[in-house]
Amino acid sequence: MTKKVVIVGAGPSGLLLAHYLLRRDKPGTACAKSDRKYQIEIYERRADPRLVSFPKYRTYSLALSPRGINALSHIPGLEEAVRAVSVEVSGTIIHQKNGKTVFRRIRTPQLTLDRTNLAIAILQKLVSSYDSSGVKIHFDSKCTGVDFANKIVKFENNSTGQTEFKNVNYDLLIGADGASSAVREELLNTDGFESQQKYFYKDYKSIFISPPDPKLKLHLQPSNLHSWRLRLNNATNLLLLYQLDGSWSGVINFPHGKNQIAELCSKQKVLQYFQENFPEIAGAIAEEEAEAFASRPISRVVSVSCNRYHHGDSVLIIGDAAHAVPPSIGQGCNSALEDVVVFDRLLDEYSDNLVEALEQFTVRRRPDAYALLELSNYTLPLSQKLFIEFLVRTSFAKLMHKIFPKRFQPFLFDLITESTIPYSEILKTYQKWINKVKKTNEKFLGTI
Repeated sequence: MTKKVVIVGAGPSGLLLAHYLLRRDKPGTACAKSDRKYQIEIYERRADPRLVSFPKYRTYSLALSPRGINALSHIPGLEEAVRAVSVEVSGTIIHQKNGKTVFRRIRTPQLTLDRTNLAIAILQKLVSSYDSSGVKIHFDSKCTGVDFANKIVKFENNSTGQTEFKNVNYDLLIGADGASSAVREELLNTDGFESQQKYFYKDYKSIFISPPDPKLKLHLQPSNLHSWRLRLNNATNLLLLYQLDGSWSGVINFPHGKNQIAELCSKQKVLQYFQENFPEIAGAIAEEEAEAFASRPISRVVSVSCNRYHHGDSVLIIGDAAHAVPPSIGQGCNSALEDVVVFDRLLDEYSDNLVEALEQFTVRRRPDAYALLELSNYTLPLSQKLFIEFLVRTSFAKLMHKIFPKRFQPFLFDLITESTIPYSEILKTYQKWINKVKKTNEKFLGTI
């Protein structure tokens, strides 16, 4: 019997899950609706990203590590489609105040791309692989409520200029609708479900550099992530990534509350700030971008932690809806895509028995989600002294792992970003370091 699956959210994890569920049909029965295991309907509150461009400050670049790439690789042709719109990064260049740089090579290259472009690549592959009998996608559809008892989810659509309301039945409801998940909010009204949201201590603003004039001699390597940390205030840092069109996209992170970034209210102040703190790129920032940066809203980062990710035999939340984390170690999207792999394996293990698979998703995924939050908050130290120790430990571990790969494993950050080892195992191995960073970070933030 075909089960109707309603996925709320057309981000990377929700779209990828649709791929995984639809491929579970037996060979030779993909065109027969009556023989399908799952029939998918996806609802997204925003417009179709293939047709409407989102404001720049609402998009951002992300890095796909082996966890995310592995999740894509199980769908034929999908990894290749994503690589076609990505830039491969082989290392990180840390720019120091004295003009010198430190290079950290990545053993396993990562793919960097705009989040929206990732979603579009997965979406295009989905609609080209399945017709409307397998999957239907509805944009401009905001989830306004869920009747869990009767398995009905409610939507509001304003795409025609008039508000339309729609009730949709489901056998399985997937909340893949991000950190501000409407499905998760509805779960708060059920017995025993608990969720905690907490703002990260850093805010951020996006920065965009158009393809620079060759005369400017912008000495940045496209194949590397470029990073700057302000020596007098290590809580402020800039990350910059190359884009396929020759431009650069970045984000500057800074402490919430009183800080210099919030005071950059004019084009002149923005240009002066970058010249004083990031001179390597200051000359490439156009006046139009400096003006846009001054007026661009400051964005906040929220973490989400839940005591369970399912409800009964018919509701599941994944990705940021279940466990949003700060972007400090770049694992938010990777862990969301990994959720899909975990759930797919559980469906295999329990022969598509949703009662067992949903419950076990919470049991098996929760330790890793809790660990990932700790790792995201405390892998990277804020104090200059401990940051230097972090670099030394990383370099030493990298060298020893190269010489004695069976006896020495990479240091914490490399282990997170270059392996698929469960986050909970990584945290257990490096709990002492995490505790040390937590103590010094809290002390450091108290002085800002």
